[in-house]
Amino acid sequence: MAPVVVLFGREVQGRQKQNPCQTEDVDTGTASRVALITGCTRQQGIGAAVALAFARSGVDVGMAYYRPYDRTMPWGVKDAEPEEIVLELRAAGVRAHSFEINLSEPDGPRELFQLARERFGQIDILVNNAAYSTETTVEDMCAEDLDRHYAVNLRAMMLLSAEFVRSFPAGGSGRIINLTSGQGLGPLPNELAYAATKGGVDAFTLSLSAAVARRGITVNAVDPGPTDTGWMSAELRDSLINSTPMGRLGL
Repeated sequence: MAPVVVLFGREVQGRQKQNPCQTEDVDTGTASRVALITGCTRQQGIGAAVALAFARSGVDVGMAYYRPYDRTMPWGVKDAEPEEIVLELRAAGVRAHSFEINLSEPDGPRELFQLARERFGQIDILVNNAAYSTETTVEDMCAEDLDRHYAVNLRAMMLLSAEFVRSFPAGGSGRIINLTSGQGLGPLPNELAYAATKGGVDAFTLSLSAAVARRGITVNAVDPGPTDTGWMSAELRDSLINSTPMGRLGL
């Protein structure tokens, strides 16, 4: 399916384009808003697409990235990709800054939020998109692998959310958007650590939404569904396309 961007209660269906960062402009109905988005290392990634959708809607963007992780993955990353994403955002006419932060470090989320506040002041929107994902089978599972997934997928997301809530002014209108993978809907037997931590994202989102609703902050989890950001093999792509009701993927 085409990407759906949910901003301030509105769903906007993106056009199918060759460049995955090119989505429909979105009218947020707000002025001088600032979004902080994690996981924006690659131009073909979901984080970059979300960042550009915000920028084209007039929202200033702070983007966090971490090249060492993507360099270890099959899809890789060009050294200049984060800088190129920032240039695209600025070309849309908004303020944009990038921060390279290792969110698996305990102090990483706090450092990121402080840097973003120094650059932009108030942060109105937090998009927790960064993720750690490697194969984890029950035969090979170990504490170190579990801890790596937990540190990024759950701990960093929770700590960033806490920083956002603590800094948010009374009477404001804030948004926390957590990227999930729908692991409560189906099994992922060869990525057990990833599946468990993404399930934790869903549980945390539900409870946090109740905890902060009276502060004017909404909290939602978004499952983008199968999205080809460069990691799919041709065989997997064909299999997923055949299994979707409309015969297409997120691009």
